[in-house]
Amino acid sequence: MIGSTVPVSLLFLLSLLFLLPRVQSNDNGLARTPPMGWMAWERFRCDTDCKDDPQNCISEALFRDMADRLAEDGWRELGYEYVIIDDCWMSKARDPEGRLQPDPDRFPSGIRRLADYVHSRGLKLGIYADMGRYTCMGFPGTTLDRIRTDAQTFADWGVDYLKFDGCNSNALEQLLGYPLMSKALNATGRPMVFSCSWPVYVGSLPPEVNYTLLGEICHLWRNYYDIQDSWDSLQFILDWFFTHQDFIQPAAGPGRWNDPDMLIIGNFGLSLDQSRAQMALWSIMAAPLIMSTDLRQLDNAARAVLQNKVAININQDPLGVQGRRLLQEKSKIEVYWRPLVDSCSAVVFLSRRSDMPYIYHTSLSKLGFDKGSYQVYDVFGGSRLKPLNSTEPIRVSINPSGVVMWYIAPANRNPGPWDRDWVQNQVQKQVQNRIQNWDRSGLHTLL
Repeated sequence: MIGSTVPVSLLFLLSLLFLLPRVQSNDNGLARTPPMGWMAWERFRCDTDCKDDPQNCISEALFRDMADRLAEDGWRELGYEYVIIDDCWMSKARDPEGRLQPDPDRFPSGIRRLADYVHSRGLKLGIYADMGRYTCMGFPGTTLDRIRTDAQTFADWGVDYLKFDGCNSNALEQLLGYPLMSKALNATGRPMVFSCSWPVYVGSLPPEVNYTLLGEICHLWRNYYDIQDSWDSLQFILDWFFTHQDFIQPAAGPGRWNDPDMLIIGNFGLSLDQSRAQMALWSIMAAPLIMSTDLRQLDNAARAVLQNKVAININQDPLGVQGRRLLQEKSKIEVYWRPLVDSCSAVVFLSRRSDMPYIYHTSLSKLGFDKGSYQVYDVFGGSRLKPLNSTEPIRVSINPSGVVMWYIAPANRNPGPWDRDWVQNQVQKQVQNRIQNWDRSGLHTLL
């Protein structure tokens, strides 16, 4: 969630910046590819009515349910490993020792027990706090004097990921608080991914936002306002990110990611074509794939989009380069591109039209590809196209508010993403890397 700010002199803030200790939150091997998982906020908001709405209220039962679904329905093996609590989990008051505590009625077992359960499912637990007097929904915030206490509390509970919001704080508190929280998390000795909401509270762009500093203290950060359950909201986010791509695209890389907010696929506001568009463009942006939907009631079409192995492989590409928008045509067709390992690429053709499918004419050479022959795999069509010469004319049919997404490899590259064994090998490598990391940390046990 994103709230309001209190402006402070920019020159004064910049002068203080040089007094802050340098911290290396992201220099700990975490989030080397964009984090993947599930978060409560967009779908379940601040529903605390467990009496009349027990299935959907913010409670330990909800997070146990989602952990079960991630573990049992194939999500974990694809990389969706974080179960993330958002706002409204807290009691309205801290405990007698000044520590945050969960609402006793909705979380009767406590966060430590919930973390143990999530870990027993081979997953990781994320939690929410706010750099301010109160959270966005009015629960206890983390003021500057509480940062160390809250960081240690999260570590003691076995938390693996912190989303740190900024409602009800001013720019000076944010300037001091976000680096201090990064330092405090590191000081606990427990590896925790650190998600910052700092940029959006101070304008999102340089010079107000120092993306070099962000990359040193945060693993990912929110650049823009909250996504809502609609195609319009998704388009507003796309427009902001790609209009400003020259400023924010260079900041991304392994361990440091721009975050355009949650995946709303499977909710109420997107068609199937629009759902594919979000999955495709979040993969092009190297964005965190954090779902916010009811996994207990997800239909097969939405599941197929979210579990598309080639789209996930593109998103998780270890090169870690965020993609760019190449073209905006008068026909309301846009072209996006992302470089991948082994001289491969991902290309997305997006239609902003609302009338009928549109035939777009181009060639790979017009899109900047070198001379030669290429293999092309249609990510959502699930088929391998005939080899293409870079100068060969291409006709692409794109549905209204939909996409065509291609994985493109040099002709001599074999096997490719169209090969089932190749895809399974990539997924297995990711799972094995995570298991090795868990084993080294001694923090997780896979059952």
